[in-house]
Amino acid sequence: MSLRLYDTAARAVRDFTPLRPGQATVYVCGLTVQGPPHIGHVRAALAFDVLRRWLTAGGLEVTYVRNVTDIDDKILAKAEEHGVPWWAWAYDNELACTRAYDVLGVLPPTYEPRATGHVPDMVALIDRLIEGGHAYASDGDVYFDVRSFAEYGALTGQKLGDLQPAADTDTDDRKRDPRDFALWKAHKPGEPETASWATPWGRGRPGWHLECSAMAERYLGAEFDIHGGGLDLRFPHHENEQAQSRAAGDPFARYWMHNGWVTLGGEKMSKSLGNTALVDEVVKRVRPVELRYYLIAPHYRSTIEFTDEALAEAGAAYRRIESFVRRAAERVGPDAGSRGLCAQFTDALDDDLGTPAAVAAVHETVREGNTALADGDDAGVAGALGSVRAMLGVLGLDPLDPHWGAGGGDDRLTQVTGRLVALALEQRQAARVRKDFAAADAIRDQLTSLGVSVEDTPQGPRWELTR
Repeated sequence: MSLRLYDTAARAVRDFTPLRPGQATVYVCGLTVQGPPHIGHVRAALAFDVLRRWLTAGGLEVTYVRNVTDIDDKILAKAEEHGVPWWAWAYDNELACTRAYDVLGVLPPTYEPRATGHVPDMVALIDRLIEGGHAYASDGDVYFDVRSFAEYGALTGQKLGDLQPAADTDTDDRKRDPRDFALWKAHKPGEPETASWATPWGRGRPGWHLECSAMAERYLGAEFDIHGGGLDLRFPHHENEQAQSRAAGDPFARYWMHNGWVTLGGEKMSKSLGNTALVDEVVKRVRPVELRYYLIAPHYRSTIEFTDEALAEAGAAYRRIESFVRRAAERVGPDAGSRGLCAQFTDALDDDLGTPAAVAAVHETVREGNTALADGDDAGVAGALGSVRAMLGVLGLDPLDPHWGAGGGDDRLTQVTGRLVALALEQRQAARVRKDFAAADAIRDQLTSLGVSVEDTPQGPRWELTR
């Protein structure tokens, strides 16, 4: 394949050459399960879901790892605030994250390791760093010595002398240098005993950065192809990951990819600012497939300013695609056409996952297909349908995919809506049979006012949601 990707470390677009022919290995930082996910959280999952699908479409066998951070200062604080065990709080929010991934059509990872399940791997990594002179123990904590690693700051292009003290502990008096970061945190009085593990340095729990280095090595080896995550993770998280892994002797990631933020009112969407749009709430207002379209249509490195107006526009754009696919499938059958990708689409995704141009290619092919439908050109309809469905499959947006169901979501609400519309259409047809056209028109007008568009076809009436 001729894929080129923007590598954060190189600050340039590079040809993607897998470490092992025919295979691709990807590690993406998952969520710290301190609360339910908002759409800014799931943007990373969607961006790298498209990458994974494109690598697979290119003939590569993809091993995709996405971790879960299920022990953390914020998790402990939230659990205490709500009066529940930390592990119960973490697990409830892990389920909420899984629910969000599933509802948006994100493929499950090959492996999804939890931090708490890999403490022995982390302890072994700390041992290697201490033996190599890159880490030191201090009153139960263990810190990475940033001055021991000459390349520290290379990922983000920063010089050690310009960096601020690491803010991952409140015990800077234990550090040799304020910029040293925690690999292991000593158990504190008042913290649950279950939130600590026995180690040669005393009971405690892992630092945030350590877990990803240990789990990436466990599942992908000392060197792997792509490490991904949100833009906000570049520093200090990914910088620290790279430093500790390479200091331990691992080549680590060969490419670094970072997706842009979702902002609200011009600010990065975050729980601390209170400007969140929880996935569970947004999918009550729009269909999940339309939210997926909204989040993947812009380039993954761009910033998305979240507004209801933009979300509505994206939904309308997706429904134009969906309308063609359903009409064409009724005309020539859902599996008609060669299912080939057009050159414009392939070139777009090969150019650093250029989804805006890829989506434009989908819409252009839809326009050609609609022309063929109007002209009665069944061969043209079949060709366009096959190409559109192939492209939508890569983007995870095929409306005929069983995941999305008949109305864009396979849940009870969607099923009930479909049955109610079908009942109204039966009543409309009965009114037309008895020549009560006023009643038939009234039913159609009522459906239109509810956002249901009805089209009479030779195969019978068909409907779709217009908002």
